[in-house]
Amino acid sequence: MGNGDFVYPSSSDRQCATHRVAIPPPQPFFMSFKNTLKETFFPDDPLRQFKNKTPSRRFILGLQYFLPILEWAPRYSFQFLKSDLVAGITIASLAIPQGISYAKLANVPPILGLYSSFIPPLVYAMMGSSRDLAVGTVAVASLLTASMLGQEVNAAQNPTLFLHLAFTATFFAGILQASLGLLRLGFIVDFLSHATIVGFMAGAATVVILQQLKGILGLDHFTHSTDIISVFRSVFSQIHQWRWESGVLGVGFLFFLLVTRYFSKRRPKFFWISAMAPLTSVILGSLLVYLTHAEKHGVQVIGNLKKGLNPLSFGDLVFTKPYITTCLKTGIITGIIALAEGIAVGRSFAMFKHYHIDGNKEMVAIGTMNIVGSCFSCYLTTGPFSRSAINFNAGCKTAMSNVIMAIAVMLTLLFLTPLFYYTPIVVLSAIIISAMLGLIDYEAAIHLWNVDKFDFLVCIGAYIGVVFASVEVGLVIAVAISVVRLLLFVARPRTSVLGNLPDSTIYRNVEQYPNANHVHGVLILEIDAPIYFANSSYLRERISRWIDEEEDKLKATGKTSLQYVILDMTAVGNIDTSGISMLEELKKTTERRELKLVLANPGAEVMKKLNKSKFLENIGQEWIYLTVGEAVEACNYKLHTCKPEESQPWNNV
Repeated sequence: MGNGDFVYPSSSDRQCATHRVAIPPPQPFFMSFKNTLKETFFPDDPLRQFKNKTPSRRFILGLQYFLPILEWAPRYSFQFLKSDLVAGITIASLAIPQGISYAKLANVPPILGLYSSFIPPLVYAMMGSSRDLAVGTVAVASLLTASMLGQEVNAAQNPTLFLHLAFTATFFAGILQASLGLLRLGFIVDFLSHATIVGFMAGAATVVILQQLKGILGLDHFTHSTDIISVFRSVFSQIHQWRWESGVLGVGFLFFLLVTRYFSKRRPKFFWISAMAPLTSVILGSLLVYLTHAEKHGVQVIGNLKKGLNPLSFGDLVFTKPYITTCLKTGIITGIIALAEGIAVGRSFAMFKHYHIDGNKEMVAIGTMNIVGSCFSCYLTTGPFSRSAINFNAGCKTAMSNVIMAIAVMLTLLFLTPLFYYTPIVVLSAIIISAMLGLIDYEAAIHLWNVDKFDFLVCIGAYIGVVFASVEVGLVIAVAISVVRLLLFVARPRTSVLGNLPDSTIYRNVEQYPNANHVHGVLILEIDAPIYFANSSYLRERISRWIDEEEDKLKATGKTSLQYVILDMTAVGNIDTSGISMLEELKKTTERRELKLVLANPGAEVMKKLNKSKFLENIGQEWIYLTVGEAVEACNYKLHTCKPEESQPWNNV
């Protein structure tokens, strides 16, 4: 029905039909502050499970909270063991070659890749809440460790000091990760948006692939920079030193790895083929070098790997100047990246199996395993996607698969390390390239372009920054663009004009619903965000512009002049003193223009502050309504019964 068809009820009828907007009862400051802290740091209410429990039961629940293994171990069955045994052995076959490869990428001795696949998984199995996360070293963190510490110490010239700095950076990363979990600050990681991670991971994967040209081409000297220009300059300035034997071997094994991965994707039941391919490549490559003596013809090999379990390294941590600053910076950046990857991977697989993981508990678990690992000759570890995907597909049931993987690695450290002497470095490069190609998610980038161009800009900004500058610069660019977008959402909230949907009392955005009717003499504006100091000036100017545009439109058509401005405040969850000052100024502005300001559906927090600031007395509660429909009905009623500037008592509206 059109607006001219409204039937205006009598005062007594309207008194019964209209509900007054309530002011919430006052709440003590301490209680309000307590509730705010609870919603900020304890949205999951972790203490709920302790309510109405005996002290002994609370003690047991507390132990289970920090050591989830105490919860699932008593229910562990032989069927679970069979599944976890298969999964653990499968991921161990991937963890051993990947660990050695990523250690080379981090410029630390290859044996550290095996050390880091032994102690940290055992710690995580006790403290982690994910059943599917497979713990180990990751390429991006390895690259970051090499590039950031390499700015301070040359790994080739001073390998011992570089190694000690890597342990120290891992220690700081663990302290940061555990602290974020204990202090319930996990929301900080959420500033790394999905678009940021997609672009950053793709850029880091590209950089890692380019770095492997050293191994594929058999080069002895290579740039320490990670940007694409420096890498290509280093590669093409040494054309005369390229070794075709190494290149042929690398391309051949890379082709083998890609074919097996493609086959496993097409036939998920044969996931183990892709999982076993890296270890198979290492065995075949080592046999080929051993039988042909290829190490004497330009094919570089790993050489001796020290037998035995992890030696203690707590005494090797460096807390002195000038190195502590570099270690701290490296630990913070690598720690946050590793944390974001580990939690994202854990949540993804938890969603598939319909169970919940606690992000803060995961932070504590990942941080603790890195703290412990740094004291046992390990560098940074987390839950890589490739290894966790194999664990998931292998049918793991609990975190026991990590324990079985660690036992397999332990046996390798004790008895099998001499067998890796002839492992060609070019095979390790092929393994890294194969793994990194899976991190370049071009489909996700296309999806971002189709859905949200700004998110695509964040993604591309991260990618370009990583590839053309450095990993750190790319991360800073991506986070900066994300923060700018967040600030734009806050500082420039959307406002829209509402109209009446035909044959209803519903009011919606006229751009979304072109058939919505404008209400004669009334401008209805919707504010889509809280009103704070950052956006109050913008909202005042934007609302004034809406009024100007509406008056110009009415003058051009010769229709009824504008009489009322209704602000729909349904989406305004909060308001500060700057926002209240903006409303006061807006009220004065509308009065000077002989218009009346009306508010519709302000929320509890808004009403509380408007009441305390005396704004309700200023505007008059007769100009505040529960719904837009009631506000429009009242304005139409007043237009037909009295002058707009005359105020009516609330009960007579």
